[in-house]
Amino acid sequence: MRRRAALAGLLLLTGCASGPSLETQGEVTEAPGDSKHLTIGSAGFTESDLLATMYALLLNEAGYKTSMLTVANRELYEPALESGQIDVVAEYAATFADWLNAKTNGADAPAVGSPDLKATMTALRKLATPRGLTVLDPGRAVDQNAFAVTGEYARQHDLKTLSDLGRSGLEVRLAAGDECVQRPYCEPGLRKTYGIDVTGVDPKGVGTTQAKRAVQNGQDQMVLTTTTDATLDEFGLVLLADDKHLQNADYIVPVVNRSRAGSKGVTGALDRLNDVLTTSDLASMNQQVDSWRRLPEDVGRTYLEDKGLLK
Repeated sequence: MRRRAALAGLLLLTGCASGPSLETQGEVTEAPGDSKHLTIGSAGFTESDLLATMYALLLNEAGYKTSMLTVANRELYEPALESGQIDVVAEYAATFADWLNAKTNGADAPAVGSPDLKATMTALRKLATPRGLTVLDPGRAVDQNAFAVTGEYARQHDLKTLSDLGRSGLEVRLAAGDECVQRPYCEPGLRKTYGIDVTGVDPKGVGTTQAKRAVQNGQDQMVLTTTTDATLDEFGLVLLADDKHLQNADYIVPVVNRSRAGSKGVTGALDRLNDVLTTSDLASMNQQVDSWRRLPEDVGRTYLEDKGLLK
């Protein structure tokens, strides 16, 4: 179906970029490109591999030849995207907006990613365009921070949302990363937005097996994970809805190198996935790879065939 490109040569990217100068202040000076051989980037984790695989399959279906390049570090793959060594990558709107903002305006620049998808996309495109990048429309799938409790705990206290937990007055010990005590979407946000009585943060990481087991056995009451976590059922955990939209709009967005992959052909092929892919679909595919040990290529192809997107 496609070949996997070697990582060799990527380290030569430092100081090299073929996109427009940042001095153009966002002006687009050349027509979108339509290279017939495109390199799809993956960040090397299950979800990124799945998205890259499906992008490649859809582009193959549209008449493009594709290869994949896996680069786990955004500090490397984003410059590769600018230079054209990578042509297409799946990103997360708010996270990528804040990353480009820090790269452009400094680490202390005020965040531009927010729970408001429209505002986040406007900021992201403003930052991406001067770098020769085009951000396509977001789809329906979102992979953002989320909080889970045991199903038994939720039933016992009649909890469906984070607001329910706040109103309950229950004391909550939270399994999360150690940065949770400072991040506005984590402990401070849970207190301020929902009134949840967080008595402490157990630094077991974000969505790790250790963190989920701590909630499963009652050592902690809630765990910080993500909306596409494929293993919650294995630990008897359920997500509480973020009904006041504390979390940023990390909708999945394809990002392309404009000079090589900014054409209507590429956009049209990738938009077909956006039209159908949901958060629950993505979580299910993650589970098939992580828990059932299926190959991302097999899972992605089956999904696209089931949705009528591949012949």
